[in-house]
This record gives sequence, C-alpha cells and structure tokens, in this order.
Amino acid sequence: MDTLTPRTADAVELDLSGVGLRETNRLLHHPEELTGTTVTISHPQGAHSVAAGLDAPLVITVAGHVGYYAAGMNQQATITVDGNCGPGVAENMMSGRVRVRGNASQSAGATAHGGLLIIDGDAGARCGISMKGVDIVVGGNVGHSSAFMAQAGRLVVRGDAGDGFGDSIYEARLYVRGRVASLGADCVAKDMGPDQLTELAGLLEAAGYDDDPAEYTRYGSARRLYHFHTDNANAY
Repeated sequence: MDTLTPRTADAVELDLSGVGLRETNRLLHHPEELTGTTVTISHPQGAHSVAAGLDAPLVITVAGHVGYYAAGMNQQATITVDGNCGPGVAENMMSGRVRVRGNASQSAGATAHGGLLIIDGDAGARCGISMKGVDIVVGGNVGHSSAFMAQAGRLVVRGDAGDGFGDSIYEARLYVRGRVASLGADCVAKDMGPDQLTELAGLLEAAGYDDDPAEYTRYGSARRLYHFHTDNANAY
C-alpha cells in the first residue's frame, strides 16, 4: 500500500497497520515529506509512543486507543486521541495541545513544561506528577498522588481527586470541583479570589467546558517544606 493516503488537498491519512509505527513517527518528524499538515493516524491498535517527539504545527487525530507515551515531548502540534491512552500521555510536553477523548492511565502529563493537556474522561494515578508549567484539565476524576511534587503550571479536575493530592507541591496551582480523598504533605486549600476565578474560567473555556468557577476549591503549597528545620534532623 502507499505510505501516504491523501484525503484532501491539505490532509493525509497514515494507516498504522500498514505504514508501521517507526515510519509513521519518522514522517511526522519530517513534515516536509507529508502532503498536508492535517494528519489522521488510523488503526493505532494500542501502539506505544504514537506521535511522540513532534516539533511542528501539525494537526493530528489518532483514530483509536494508544499505549504508553503517546504525544510525549510534544512541541507545537495539536494532537487528539479519539480513544483511551496508556501511561505517560503528553509526558514532558513543551508546547502545543493534546486532547484525549477517553480515559488516560497513570502519569498523564508527567514532567510537562508547557502546552495544554485535556483529558475528557478520568486520569489514573500520578496525573501531573512533577509538572513544570503545563496546564492540565481533566473532565473526570484523577487517581492517587496526582500533582505530586508539582512545581509549576495548573491542574483542573472537574471530578474527584484520590489520596495524597498535591503531595510535596511547590508552586503549581490546583483546582478541584469534587471531593479530595486526602491532601498530601504541604498541600492546603486556599481562598478563591477574583484573580483565581478569572484564571480558572480561562482554563475551562480553553478546554471547552462552561463550569461555574465558584464550584471549585483551590489548592496549593503551604510552603512549610521550603526550609530545613533542625528539629527534624534526626529523621535524616
């Protein structure tokens, strides 16, 4: 079969079952070889590292479920997964936009520095772990230890959050509409002022949701872990 299947003058389909993962990602890394900037990846069948490491303003739709590290290290691209994702979707993303129409497994958006990650369903454990500037909006619930050591960026959870939420958090800002099972070390509820309501409204709008920001609770660092206390020396 042909590697590239033209769909319109500016669109192309890559059939992963025929093209293969290595060649598909190679073409996405060299968009000058594509016949368009709008790409559909068909028959992913749970493949790993689909559309990983991109650095071009491509618009990509993955038509099905994917395995781990889909859209990892993304820069510039707009990627939509019409299905569920395994661990580490959008891991270490730098810029661009990634949307998962289904659920995501653990460590979604881990260590990501920028861009916007939207998960319409639920996200598993450690969503946003060590996030460093990314914005993440989760339409459903997040699992335990989400936002663990979250350094910068914003996480919005439209559902509930599991145990240890925001454990050892730095300066990331967290918003949850539902119930939090338990907060991690140094994570506390904070007031929602006009600036926070405006910020949250903008994040929800960018993700395509119209919730009332006043329904959310904000969480952040109490900053008690920033300094070493000699009283705790025997613990080390």
